[in-house]
Amino acid sequence: MPVKKDPSGRRSVEAEVEVPGSPEQVWDAIATGPGISSWFVPSQVEEGVGGTVKAQFGIGDSVSKITEWNPPHKFVATSQDLGENAAAVATEWIVEARDGGTCVVRVVHSWFADTDQWDKDFEGHEHGWREFFRILRFYLTHFRGQHGSLLQVIPMLPEPKDTAWAALMGAIGLPLSPKVGQRIASSKGAPSFSGIVEHVGESAYPESLFVRLDEPAPGLAHLFAMAMGGSVFLIVRLYLFGEKPAATVAREEPAWKAHLASLAETVKDGKMQK
Repeated sequence: MPVKKDPSGRRSVEAEVEVPGSPEQVWDAIATGPGISSWFVPSQVEEGVGGTVKAQFGIGDSVSKITEWNPPHKFVATSQDLGENAAAVATEWIVEARDGGTCVVRVVHSWFADTDQWDKDFEGHEHGWREFFRILRFYLTHFRGQHGSLLQVIPMLPEPKDTAWAALMGAIGLPLSPKVGQRIASSKGAPSFSGIVEHVGESAYPESLFVRLDEPAPGLAHLFAMAMGGSVFLIVRLYLFGEKPAATVAREEPAWKAHLASLAETVKDGKMQK
């Protein structure tokens, strides 16, 4: 997702994905709080121009103001995610209908700058959007029209990332190198977790795993590791559906938090402890 530079000083990056569903169904998924929360992160949306979008990533919130609202085709929201003294970032969400009952969803980030200071950060968004778009496609394929609940736990360990990832997999009881199509399940004493592996991390980002869940409820799990500032954030996200997903999250989340609270004890000086 290379940065495009205009003579005016405008810079932009974009990503897109083709997903099943009508424009109205896709709009519900990308432009309403319950819809966004079902595949992205917990979010609240005050719909319409002048409203706000608040996305809770677990390691910080992003708040933006809606400047354009044209359902079910496009909305634009502007934020100060680069900092109060930096350029504002406009994010466009565009939905284009295609033949065969699908739509293309396009996200465009744009900002004005006369330096390359933030270019690498935005170029790095490509991997993040690729991961989230995979979840969006899964959601619209299997749970379209449903609003699920997210179970999110984010323990933190010191670098290196591969050691921290191995600690997480070991704590849950999951294989370190699972195969697509393999059925996996948590070990005895770990929180309820079982399903079929849908996708594993690519060579550039190996610490990532997608699982189509049947326990603790129908849904999708996305587990990945992200290094930042000398630490590794281990993100565990379970997008749960089925009957009363919010109640399932309320029941299961304390067990996940308690089980992973002692994860740091398994790693010392970047090495696994026996």
